[in-house]
Amino acid sequence: MSQCVGRVKRLEATGEPEGLNQVEIELSVLSRQCLERRIPNAETLTSEIAAWEKQHNQQKASVYWGFQTKDARRKMERLYPNLT
Repeated sequence: MSQCVGRVKRLEATGEPEGLNQVEIELSVLSRQCLERRIPNAETLTSEIAAWEKQHNQQKASVYWGFQTKDARRKMERLYPNLT
């Protein structure tokens, strides 16, 4: 993994926090579905990621937000003090 870190180009993310959360979720899905094994070289890595991306896009996968704000406030009440 440490060898890969040196190869990753700088990623700048701008925009809304929800967009950043979506990026984090997509990278987590990629990691779990595609990268949880030893990949011998950069060419194989590129090929594997391209194949995963193509299939992922064809499935029109989307992020499901399981919580609405009111649900989150109820479930995580101690983190959201009632200010009224």
